[in-house]
Amino acid sequence: MAKALREMQANREASTLSHEEWLGVLLDHEVTLRRQKRFEARAKSARLRHPAVIEDVDFRAPRGLDRALFQKLAACRWIHDHQNVIITGPTGIGKSWLACALGHRAYCENLSVLYQRMPRLFESLALAHGDGRYARLMRGFARVRLLILDDWGPEPLNAEQRRDLLEIVEDRYNAGSVLITSQIPADRWHELVGDPTVS
Repeated sequence: MAKALREMQANREASTLSHEEWLGVLLDHEVTLRRQKRFEARAKSARLRHPAVIEDVDFRAPRGLDRALFQKLAACRWIHDHQNVIITGPTGIGKSWLACALGHRAYCENLSVLYQRMPRLFESLALAHGDGRYARLMRGFARVRLLILDDWGPEPLNAEQRRDLLEIVEDRYNAGSVLITSQIPADRWHELVGDPTVS
């Protein structure tokens, strides 16, 4: 606010404002600055892989994307309702890009987002088991409103990965949303999980 006050004092037109108008301008400036800083913090902590935005989605591309459904997802109601989204399809159709576009829209809507590629997620969790960071890492995953898990499969999970993924999903039940991308159709995910008791 002090910086805004100095800028206003240097502006000749500001001398015509009343004290209430000065105060209003200073408060507006402070509110805008705080919103911008929160937005930048959310964008940085999301760690999205692609600088994708909803407005750049090409619905003419032959990937079977339902325009009405995607626009509905872009409204972020599903995140507020703690629902989950799966994007599947062959390599190269832009699944990660679409997930990042939805993630961008979510943090623009004041929702916390975290992007993780599944192979790196499991590497981080394996290291965290050994160095004592596991609980902190899991709390971080549980806190965000939208967790994007990119590139699920094609290798089956081992027992530790299975337990970790189950914990992540369980922590988010009725508390947050998960967006998963995979080139493996959802009806074949039981093969990837590798344990018939986990559904």
